Amino acid sequence: MARLVTTHLFASVDGVVESPNVWQFDSFDDQLGELMGQALARTDAVVLGRTTYQEWAGFWPTMPADDPFARFINEVPKYVASRTLGTDDLTWQNSHLIEGDLTASVARLAQGEGGDIAVNGSISVVRQLFDAGVLDRLTLTVHPVVAGTGRRLFEPGHDTTRLALIDQVTTPAGNVVVTYSRRD
Repeated sequence: MARLVTTHLFASVDGVVESPNVWQFDSFDDQLGELMGQALARTDAVVLGRTTYQEWAGFWPTMPADDPFARFINEVPKYVASRTLGTDDLTWQNSHLIEGDLTASVARLAQGEGGDIAVNGSISVVRQLFDAGVLDRLTLTVHPVVAGTGRRLFEPGHDTTRLALIDQVTTPAGNVVVTYSRRD
């Protein structure tokens, strides 16, 4: 059985997914933490773009080992999509450079044994995998905030794509967590 390729992005009501640390902090509640913990428990590989990799590699290894996400992200195999980084640049433990075509590499990875493969952050990587039909699940946590500015996952002019709702949860802080698959 193939592994699922998933992503879970924080989004504002106006569709911004960039820099959620700036606007989502006051709506992160215990139920959202529990849902994220459940997703991490199903995941045993992560795909990151160059920017997210470099930001996280400078932050997460310095976090205390009792932080659940730090423990997860520091130990999990990380596959890095980059045209500018080389293997020697990947100093964070368990990091591997994706060689060649991103979508073909992730599709091959998904054919192996194991748990889910999560694409974290990395808006352009999520778009590429979504557009290629490699992304199996798209989870958005819509926080009760209008961010005003920032990158959106899908910019104007993106092709129309129908989605099927897989799951939905509303947390006490007003977050709406929705999970979709493609409806081809």
